[in-house]
Parts: sequence; C-alpha cells; structure tokens
Amino acid sequence: MDQKRLILAIAISAFILLVFQVLMPHPPVRQQHQAANEPVSSPAKLAPAQGAPGQGAAAAPQTEPPKVVPRLTISAPSVHGSISLVGARIDELVLNDYRVSLDPNSALVQLLEPRSEAKPYYVQYGWSAPSSVSVKLPDNETLWKASANTLTATEPVTLSWDNGEGLTFEIVLSIDEHYMFSVEQRVRNTGSAPVQLYPWSRIRRDYTPVVSGYYILFEGLLGVEEGRLEETTYANTKSAAEKNSGIAFEKSADGGWAGITDKYWLTALVPDQQVPSKVTFRYISENGDHYQVDYAAEQPQVIAPGAAASVASHMFAGAKVVDLLDRYEREYHIPSFDKAVDFGWFYFLTKPIFYALDWLNKLFGNFGIAILVFTVFVKALFFPLANYSYRSMSKMRLLGPKMQAMRERLKDDPARMQQEMMALYKAEGVNPASGCLPMLIQIPVFFSLYKVIFVTIEMRQAPFFGWIRDLSQPDPTNVFNLLGLLPFDPAHYLPLLHLGVWPLIMGITMFLQQKLNPPPPDPMQARMFQLMPVIFTFMLANMPAGLVIYWTWNNLLSIGQQWIIMRRTQLPKPNLAQT
Repeated sequence: MDQKRLILAIAISAFILLVFQVLMPHPPVRQQHQAANEPVSSPAKLAPAQGAPGQGAAAAPQTEPPKVVPRLTISAPSVHGSISLVGARIDELVLNDYRVSLDPNSALVQLLEPRSEAKPYYVQYGWSAPSSVSVKLPDNETLWKASANTLTATEPVTLSWDNGEGLTFEIVLSIDEHYMFSVEQRVRNTGSAPVQLYPWSRIRRDYTPVVSGYYILFEGLLGVEEGRLEETTYANTKSAAEKNSGIAFEKSADGGWAGITDKYWLTALVPDQQVPSKVTFRYISENGDHYQVDYAAEQPQVIAPGAAASVASHMFAGAKVVDLLDRYEREYHIPSFDKAVDFGWFYFLTKPIFYALDWLNKLFGNFGIAILVFTVFVKALFFPLANYSYRSMSKMRLLGPKMQAMRERLKDDPARMQQEMMALYKAEGVNPASGCLPMLIQIPVFFSLYKVIFVTIEMRQAPFFGWIRDLSQPDPTNVFNLLGLLPFDPAHYLPLLHLGVWPLIMGITMFLQQKLNPPPPDPMQARMFQLMPVIFTFMLANMPAGLVIYWTWNNLLSIGQQWIIMRRTQLPKPNLAQT
C-alpha cells in the first residue's frame, strides 16, 4: 500500500510538473515586423460586389506616407492622441493611466500608431459600392474636414467630405470618459439618382507584433459571433489566409464584436447589434505582414435622391479592465465582451476568483493582502475535506510502529502482508491515499489563480510590501547573487539560477509541511519525497510573485491545521529540524 501511495504521489507531482512545463512561458516568439506603409486602395477597389472592406493590399506606394498630416486632436480622461484627417484614420492613441514599466518616468502605453511609424496600427471607417456601380468614394488619400479641432468626452466631432458628385459623407465621432468611441457613418444624396453603398469598418495592424509566448495567454485576432468565441493567432491567421485567398475567418451574423487583442490591451469593433453584417479576419502579404479585422454590411444602403442614410457602431480601444468590459456589455448589449480577457476554459472558476480578489483589493487596498485573505476563505471552504485528510495522516503516523513490525514479520509473504495492512487501515479508519487530497483539492484553485494573476490588467504592476512591486511578475530578488550584492545576474547565463526570497520561503514551508506527514518506510522513497520541495521551489521561482505568496501562505495555514490535529490525536510532535 505504501508503494501505491508513493506511485500516486509521484504521478500527481509529475502531472503538475508537466502542466507547468506546458503553461510556463517559452522564449517569446520574436518575429521581425515590417512596416506596411502603402496606402490602401479605394474601398471600391477593395470591395467586390458584396461590399467587403478589403480583399488585399494595394500595390506598393511610390512614396512613404507623410509624417506630418492635418490632424484632429483627441483629449479624453483616459486617452489622448489624434485622428489623421487624411484617410480619416484613428491612428494615434495613448493610454493616460498606464506606463510601460514601474518607473514613474517611463513612457505611457501607446496603443495605436500612424502608418508613418514603425508599428502601424489603426482603425478606419468607409464605404464601398457594388463593382458594377461607378461612384467616387472616400479613400486613403481623402482629406476630410473636421467640425472642431478637438474630440473630447463632452464634445463630439463630425468629419465630412463632399465627393463633388452629389454625395456627402460624414463620420460622427464621440468618446466617453474611458475607452469607448461611438461612431455614426452618414451619407447624404443631393444627386439625381439613387446610390447603393456598403458601410464598413476595420482594424488594421500592419506588422507582426512580438507576442508573450505563453501558452495560457491568447494574443491575436478574436471576436464573439453568435455567442461563440473565435480566436486565431497571428501565425494561424497567416497560415489559414494563405490557403483561402487572404481570409482566415469569415462569418455572417447579427451583432457580435471582433478585434485584435494583446495581453492587456484591446482594439475592437462593435457593430449595430440589430443589423446583419459580415465579419472577416484577414492576412495580407504585400509589402510585409498586414492583419485586419473588418465588418461590412450584408445588405447595401439605398440612398434615394434628396435622402440620407446612416449606421451607428462602437469602437473600443484601451485597457481590458474587467469591470469596464462588464459595464459596456450591459450598456451596449455586447455579447460576452468580458471574454476579451483570456479567462480560459475554466472561466466558471477564474472569473469568480477574480471578482473575489478584486473585491478584497478594494476592501484592503492591496492585492497581496487580498490574496492572503482569499487563501483563508479557500482553506475554510475545504476545511472538512482537509481535516479528514490530516486526521488520517496523523493516524498513519500512530500506526507506524505496528506497520513496521508487520513488515518485518511478514516480509516473506507479501500477499498476506498487504491483506493484514488493509485490515488494519479499515479497523483504524485510515485512508492511506488521503495525504494526496490537500494537493489535489487546491490544484484547480492554484491554476485558476495563476490565470487571474497573469492575464488581468488589475494585477499588472500591483504592489505587495517590501521588494514585491508587481505581483504579476516573478520575485525580482536572487539568492544566487546575494540579493543583488554581487553585480551580476546568474540567471542571464543559466535561467535555473534564479531563486527569489519568496520562492525560497515557499520551499521551506513545503519542507516543514512534508515533515508533518508520515514518511515512507523505504529510505529510497523517503529521499524521493524530500526532493519534492526543492523541485517545486525552482519550479515556482519564475512564477508570478502573487502565486508564490498564495502557495506559501496556504502551506503555513496547512501546517497550523496539521499541528492542531496532531495534538488532538495525541501524536508526539515531530522534530522539524531533523532531515
């Protein structure tokens, strides 16, 4: 039976190690980006008869896009930037509340960039017409007029352009105090003939970004259509599009949303939820890598002479703050907008854990304290099961002398020895596998907590106390360079040589907890178990500090609980200093 317990424990440990090898980051996929600075063809050329807003990139430009163009300033509480009046592109957006690093003087995070910069990333609105119709439409070189100099949270701005042939195009823009733009595309027909037009919108990223390289984190093109989350990485978008004329994903639906996501930031289009439209994920290869998410109306708008037509939509560009996404989901009836945050397959567990931590953080003003209090709640929730496990392990310690005598007496009759051991366990009410229960019950919580700490922007740069200034990053200290006294970083030469103070404390608590459990009778088995704290210490050394703090605190609570139960079962206290 001890052999079975050993095999079970080793199997569980191997499973955990395997899962972490999969979940932990591999070296980031660094792909060289090429700025795609070519202007896009006019929407009429970009669109076939059905009105899609882009089948491919234009031919290579003769000149580079100008760095200085007429611009409309954006000035809102959470963002600032500008809109290029040439092409009507929302292409410069900076987040006022987030910096690149913990340095208070570091640059603010810039989400969108113009085509003239190294990493073009922008949003654009336009119209296309059936290929059989000849109509002059706004394109990438169109110079729009703005009704004001600045777009603010209280003052919307209208962009307008007259094609000189009886059609006036307008884009009415407004922004709230956070990250949601409201957009209305209007067309007035003062000509003598009706016109059919397809309004469209698109997000364009004209380079391949450097992704984090984490298997538990999605970065790329995503959206929710008909209640289903659709995700495709940059690599998969490129691969699928090359086999399907530039299209990686396409679907017709009412409503939904789609966009491009980074770890913490999102740019997303939200069409009118009542109007049938087609969403498309594209990859375009001319002059570099181009990734595009676009919406186009399924049916054309017919604008009669003397009439006007309009379509309203929204555009989100900012930080993926969970409460804010939830609010927008309710306010604008955006389906599953919170899934822009990669809560993963265990959404039913990870999001409630986030809510609990976020509420505790608001109560105590510190996410680290929130994690400590949350751990107490989890221990209380599983208290009956853990109590049963610890009582069983304590009884196993008491039975140690009897079991050793039985092994010596029946060492030549293994079958009978197993039979009598089982009878002894049954008589004493002992479950020999109970020692694995505490680890098993906390694995789902552990993984879900890891996910929450890693993917939510609320945990980004969240401090604890002392040297832990960012709970979402590993402990920055390293015992191998004497906590920074030696002027070099050993992990630079060998990643294994990074061991912070908190992971070391966690390893010590795991060792102490292990000493409270009944040791395997076989010396070889005992040495294998003694290696487990060392393995887990180095395994967690590069994990987020918040997760290591959770595990450490959980171990300390378990030690206290086991100690109390051992006293109640009148078991002699073990010598924790004995190795």
